[in-house]
Amino acid sequence: MPNTILFESGDHRNILLEDFATGDLAVQANQHVIVAGGEGMILDPGGHKVYNKVLSETTSLLRGANLRYLFLSHQDPDIVAAVNGWLMTTDADAYVSALWTRFVPHFGLDHLVADRLHAIPDEGMVLELGGVDLLVLPAHFLHACGNFHLYDPVAKTLYSGDLGASLGMPYIMVPDFDAHLQYMAGFHKRYMVSNAALRPWVKMVRQLEIDVIAPQHGAQFKGKEICSRFLDWCEDLACGVDLMADIYKIPSKG
Repeated sequence: MPNTILFESGDHRNILLEDFATGDLAVQANQHVIVAGGEGMILDPGGHKVYNKVLSETTSLLRGANLRYLFLSHQDPDIVAAVNGWLMTTDADAYVSALWTRFVPHFGLDHLVADRLHAIPDEGMVLELGGVDLLVLPAHFLHACGNFHLYDPVAKTLYSGDLGASLGMPYIMVPDFDAHLQYMAGFHKRYMVSNAALRPWVKMVRQLEIDVIAPQHGAQFKGKEICSRFLDWCEDLACGVDLMADIYKIPSKG
């Protein structure tokens, strides 16, 4: 299956696993792997249909490194549905918003591994991976009420979950921001909750040095200029409840 190196320097690698559900009816979803200092993390590892393929590919990419973390940006099934399999077959610890720790077990979490599902507090946290401090950043309501992104300061990569997602584009890296909007705008206007949630997020992440923004669906943004264009767009985007007033009407038959 395809994988793309987003960053590599010494023993630090950031790899995109792209579209392991090819031909499936389910929405396309990316998985991301970070390897640093002999330890690994997989971000949003996915559901049952891709579990075996993603586990095999991740094991290969680790090259003997220890899988230390599963990072779950939020609760959607394309992110967490196979978490029990990962916890049963590896020694990794999983991290998800404190809001979702009582809901994830509905995907079938075995009691033998329940103590390795950890809560992320609303304000985020730092996870140390192979000597690198990865920042778990609050991204609530973008789109889930308990939602987090992850920033790797070595690779200068922001893993943005569903924010930045695109559907149906024929490329892996965004070549032209304006041309890319046709694959991204509709999703964001519906799935992101409001501009009131986007603006403080943009203010927060502008404090970081970002070379890559890596969403969980669709193409990646690579390069400071195109990442900045994306942040500018988010800052001004009307979405979610900003656009829904006309929908709230009593439906009529026929």
